[in-house]
Amino acid sequence: MGDRLVEVFPDVARIAAELVQHPEVTRRWSDESACAGMTVGGLAFHLAGQCRNVARLLSAAPHDEDPISALEHYRRAAWAHSAPDDEANVTIREAADAEAAGGPEALAAQARRDLEALPAALDPVLAGERTPDSVLIPWQGWSLTAHDLVLTRTMEALVHSDDLAASVGLPTPLFPDDAAYAVLALLSAVAADRHGQAAVLRVLSRPQRAGRSAAAF
Repeated sequence: MGDRLVEVFPDVARIAAELVQHPEVTRRWSDESACAGMTVGGLAFHLAGQCRNVARLLSAAPHDEDPISALEHYRRAAWAHSAPDDEANVTIREAADAEAAGGPEALAAQARRDLEALPAALDPVLAGERTPDSVLIPWQGWSLTAHDLVLTRTMEALVHSDDLAASVGLPTPLFPDDAAYAVLALLSAVAADRHGQAAVLRVLSRPQRAGRSAAAF
């Protein structure tokens, strides 16, 4: 699944790029999105930024710090344990809305550049030539493997594609199965880590006994 996820990431990024450039997104650019406190344009920039981050971080030299696991990444990330109006999440929304001030044309141009940069960034990973396999996440201060970087950005792309589609009344895009199943496995693992195995098992198989949410975030 690891190599397949990296292989299909350009398809994930392309589908997300098509969504952020949809005419309905452009028309409702300044409206509030389904993510309260963030505009449609800000959400579109945040979504497109997942491709940009993969291309940028994998184009940097490998880091010399040992990577942590994807699960540990979400244990440490402040936004994952913060309320919507806490500083960690407000900062994310404000930064995205500031980027959106450039308008949809600027986003379309950036999305094209990012898609063009992906193959050169991903090819060394697929060829097993990235050594050591450690990618610094500068806004967090720790490292992930290349696969886990792609996994976390794929999760963001799928979740925020659903957010953006819901914001403007479009169907949620369908992504490659390899990407969707990897994201579902990641979200289940994060949810189980937060709420316990039984809680997630019940939500997925016995909702009549669940009694409460077992959301990953």
